[in-house]
Amino acid sequence: MRMNRREMLGTCIAAGAAAAAQQSFAVTPASKPNIVVILGDDIGHECYGAYGSTLYQTPNFDALAREGAIFTHAYSQPLCTPSRVQLMTGKYNFRNYTKFGELNLAEPTFAKMLKAAGYKTCIAGKWQLTPGNLEGPHTAGFDDYLLWHFLEEKSEKESEFSDRGSRYKSPKLYKNGEKLEDTEGKYGPDLCDEFIANFIDQHHDKPFLVYYPMMLVHAPYDPVPGSPDWEKGGANKKNFPDMVHYMDKSIGRLVATLEKHNLRENTLIIVTGDNGTGREIESPLPGRGTIKGGKGNMTDAGTHVAFAMNWQGHIKPGTVVNAPIDFSYVLPTIAEATGHPIPEYADGQSLLPLATGHEERARGWIFMSYARDPASPADYRHFARDERWKLYADGSLYDLSKDADELSPVTGPDSDASRKKLQVILDKILKPSQPPSPM
Repeated sequence: MRMNRREMLGTCIAAGAAAAAQQSFAVTPASKPNIVVILGDDIGHECYGAYGSTLYQTPNFDALAREGAIFTHAYSQPLCTPSRVQLMTGKYNFRNYTKFGELNLAEPTFAKMLKAAGYKTCIAGKWQLTPGNLEGPHTAGFDDYLLWHFLEEKSEKESEFSDRGSRYKSPKLYKNGEKLEDTEGKYGPDLCDEFIANFIDQHHDKPFLVYYPMMLVHAPYDPVPGSPDWEKGGANKKNFPDMVHYMDKSIGRLVATLEKHNLRENTLIIVTGDNGTGREIESPLPGRGTIKGGKGNMTDAGTHVAFAMNWQGHIKPGTVVNAPIDFSYVLPTIAEATGHPIPEYADGQSLLPLATGHEERARGWIFMSYARDPASPADYRHFARDERWKLYADGSLYDLSKDADELSPVTGPDSDASRKKLQVILDKILKPSQPPSPM
């Protein structure tokens, strides 16, 4: 009998756990649950109070994590576009990532899946996936959008898409195919918050999806509204803590809109970030010392992100999940929460069993493939990892409990068992044939 991809990956862990992982989470709300996915931009786990930070103020995220499930080992791709493609499609990058700044619109997305099931769908924030194509978000499954970044970096002639414009003060935004007017002096994140609130106000009586890939906290590190330097402007790293706090305020605004309509018990909220913090930023984290932002790197500093799930009445407050997870798990989670079968093409597993107290059903490992631009001559890099050990396809193995920055590869009999276990996972995913170039 021929196995599909998800079944094949299941053979990498104990048979009993694999079988349990396939069990369905019982979804019994009065109506189909709403889905809210919030994605911070360029912010690692070290920037949240829930993960131990005493520098940054993130009370709204911390409350969602405290009153739901927090994942201590959540990993993104190292950069924005590959993370967003994997998040939306549920597939490892080597299967469908074509180039930086682009989403293959023929690919399935969680928005297409929910729209086909009768959901109203909305996206606001940073796009960066269909250069010059204002129909792209609609084709990707979103009924309504307010988005920044339709830049055509190599356009043959000057056009309105030759300059992406500001995302922050006086932003250049597009709303459902039309350039948004009257943005002078306004703040891009505020406009997105208002757009999402209006969408929920309009559609609160039917199932909806809100995807909020935020503009914050990506460079330039500009002053936020209400700060002493708001009027004069000017990028400076000193503004970064204020930007983190403002990002968290946006999360709080969205939650308040849900509460206004008494939707918390019928809304699954997922909050995470697209990759590690910008390399210019250094953040103290008690127990770890100072973490230098690692955006673009495959180390923990480039991939270890915050991840919380909150669904009142379904996810028990105070749930802590230590099993490693990645963005390929988001689409299967949304599928199961809304009563869909998990698609065969999805590489991840649903997180609902883990978030509801069944961490024994976790795979216990993740796989990552990454290249900034697959069209370049450089090959993808691949690794498999568990909570402690990380094995790259080139054979280098790291003990992350002692070497989070991956300075010294490990060899010897003490590491042989972990190497063998992770090599099985790499072989199952990458062989019998090495994946072809996406181009």
